[in-house]
Amino acid sequence: MLEPVKDLLRRQSLKKHASTEPTGFVPLEKIHSAVAFIDVEDTSFNECKNALMIFFREHGIKGDIFFFDFRKLTEGERLITSITTTVLKKDLNWFGKPSNEKVSLMLGGEPDLFISLLTTTEYPLEFMAKCSRAKFKIGRVQLPGDTFDLVIKDPEDRKYSEAEVFKELAKFMEKIR
Repeated sequence: MLEPVKDLLRRQSLKKHASTEPTGFVPLEKIHSAVAFIDVEDTSFNECKNALMIFFREHGIKGDIFFFDFRKLTEGERLITSITTTVLKKDLNWFGKPSNEKVSLMLGGEPDLFISLLTTTEYPLEFMAKCSRAKFKIGRVQLPGDTFDLVIKDPEDRKYSEAEVFKELAKFMEKIR
């Protein structure tokens, strides 16, 4: 009973907030700011975070890294990322839309590049990706409506970590002219 209502509200929210900016491949030298989303449950998330920061610094890109952490923390367990840049389950409303605070923070940097290293198609990521006004959007799994300009898929026989995917993505981006 609730699923059709949830889906309706999600569609309406996307229609209201989705960016209308055209997107496509953008050469690295024209990218001045970026936002990346990584999953703290990926075993390589720390390595990936460091690789992203180095990549951004080497290419003069003002980069922000956001984390999705929907785990249920047990007693005594602490958050391992900054609360400011981490989207938690409690930051989502009842139909999955991230809080205005998190969305504003992501949009505030006016990124030219949006990178999602998550392997999910869940609504919170879809909302963030579609609301971003980035000129070039990259993901690991295509979202409805062909949100991403470039999709880096895992081969059939192996699941790559976020760090492995970003390493290959960085090489590819350096070739775009």
